[in-house]
Amino acid sequence: MFTPPAHRPLRALAPLALAAALSLCLPGLASAQSLQELYDAARIYDATYLGARALAESAEFRVEQTEALLRPSAAATAAANTAQSNLPVLGTRGSTTVQGGVNGRYPIFNKANKVTIEQARKSLETSKAELALAEQDLIVRVAQGYFDVLAAQDALSTVRASKSFTAEQLASAKRNFEVGTATITDTREAQARFDLTTAQEIAADNDLRAKRIALDQLVGRQNVAPKLLIVPVVLPATSPANPEEWVSSADAVHPSVRRARVNLEVATLETDKARAAQLPTVDAVGSLGINDSRGRAISLPGITTTASVGIQLNYPLYTGGATQNRIRETLKLEERSRNDLEAARRGVAQATRVAFFGVQSGIAQVRALEAAEASSKLALEATQLGYKVGVRVNLDVLNSQSQLFTTQRDLAKARYDVLVGGLRLRQAAGQLAAADVQAVSSLLAK
Repeated sequence: MFTPPAHRPLRALAPLALAAALSLCLPGLASAQSLQELYDAARIYDATYLGARALAESAEFRVEQTEALLRPSAAATAAANTAQSNLPVLGTRGSTTVQGGVNGRYPIFNKANKVTIEQARKSLETSKAELALAEQDLIVRVAQGYFDVLAAQDALSTVRASKSFTAEQLASAKRNFEVGTATITDTREAQARFDLTTAQEIAADNDLRAKRIALDQLVGRQNVAPKLLIVPVVLPATSPANPEEWVSSADAVHPSVRRARVNLEVATLETDKARAAQLPTVDAVGSLGINDSRGRAISLPGITTTASVGIQLNYPLYTGGATQNRIRETLKLEERSRNDLEAARRGVAQATRVAFFGVQSGIAQVRALEAAEASSKLALEATQLGYKVGVRVNLDVLNSQSQLFTTQRDLAKARYDVLVGGLRLRQAAGQLAAADVQAVSSLLAK
């Protein structure tokens, strides 16, 4: 890993440090998975998403159930009974009767049924919006878990590289002390820093294990190894560059706003249904019956048939105030749904603006950390040279090294945050789709 300039140049060791870090953290690099591959796996495994999809699919059958209200219905009936009478003059008399029939009904006019069907169709739109929300949430969860693992890998490799560098500085300090060119202070400072990086390595290794377990659980696989981000990487620009354009598009397409808007329409239909309770209903009805009676108690035993067809009118005259109060209730619920819609629109607008500025801030942070990385490399080289000629102490070298490695770790994390933040921005605006997963996945190593 890194050694003082007296042994080898800093720039010449950078590829070796990276190779060593990758060999420590990525034993299964050859079988690494892309973000797109893991997202596809999560879509057929994640219980939360599958539950939302099943709920959305069930809504289609609910619509079919309500549409049956406008179709004819028929029911078959059957009964059998036996009776026995003990008359004073005639003695015991018995009879057996078997009855069967079919009753049918066809709704001719029923305003409430039509409104119920329209509500079910609107509820289907609500289910589709909720499924879109679940799919967008799955995309963000997979991306977050994916880049959390990469960030944990970077943190572990940084700590291990720092530990290796510190070990060499410790060995150098011990040699210099033995020959009398350095004090015991340099050795103790290097030893303290080495012990600290050992503790940090243990914590970073455990954090990586936890992140991998979480990603494995999300996608239903074992020992998932995400592909690395291509470096240097050109982070995608935020387009459009005006946050208000994101907000205006979110108001039109965001699933949460769509769901709230449909809920308002359903509430309005509920008021129409309440008013429909004041209207009459008209049904065509018909029946066919067969009666077979046998026994001494029957004056005319045998089979008789009956058939009838007619129109049935039901007109509510007085309901005790139930209908009027139901109308008042639905009007208040309609007002609530209207306020819920406004709250959803405001919430989406706020989340979209926050996500937009978060991405902008992240991009600026990446640029600043890239500049800081270059400066830290130069500072470390200068400090190592100063240590060599005796104008800097070992602690200065350790501090410069720590600053460089911390900056590199933060830079990698900032890049991941920008990519996830871009997905969150599209989620906040209601525009996140599976194609966005492929766009991010294209930035990973092949």
